[in-house]
Amino acid sequence: MNGTQSIEAPWGVSVFGAASVDAAPDLARLRVAIEQTRNTPGEAFAATRVGVNRIREVLRGHRVPEAAVSASRLNLSSQWSYGSERTFLGYECTASFVIELRDLDLLETVLIDVVDAGANQVESVEFDVSAKKELRARARTAAVAAAREKAALYAAAADVRLGPVVHIKDVDAEQLQNYRGHGGHDGGGEGDLTPGKVTVSAGVVIGLSLIGS
Repeated sequence: MNGTQSIEAPWGVSVFGAASVDAAPDLARLRVAIEQTRNTPGEAFAATRVGVNRIREVLRGHRVPEAAVSASRLNLSSQWSYGSERTFLGYECTASFVIELRDLDLLETVLIDVVDAGANQVESVEFDVSAKKELRARARTAAVAAAREKAALYAAAADVRLGPVVHIKDVDAEQLQNYRGHGGHDGGGEGDLTPGKVTVSAGVVIGLSLIGS
């Protein structure tokens, strides 16, 4: 049994509940990068800065707020090829961007224009919801209800009555998949990259005292 799914010194009933809330995405995050390799560090920095400036111009042209754009510092590393001999290829300069778009209709156009401007690495496109905090609260409320329903079923089968809740333990997103293997229902994963929906999940372990029949 998973250690986080049991409670030491049993005193009643311990149950797990899970719930998910689906919502249509209202924002997207683009993770892109520029990689330029040149013979000297100065040339690599200069070529990458040109691409960075072009990308910023493209984003301003699409009226993407500066606050919605996160850019890394320029990073420089030596590049080598390894075959029969070790050969120096040059200096690679990289810059990464995370771009948050609130208008999903612009996604395809912005992505094409950013690549045309010099972003030669597209790392990911993630869909999300801005109201995740509110959705998480709804999922947590539903998870508690599911746990209490399960506890009531066990109590009825054992011919005892449920007492008050004496233990509540939140189950984070990383643990939730393990709990699903112990009877949780299936559902879309959180951060599902399917544009049609984003699934926000919650899980909880609650403990209730028991009153004899």
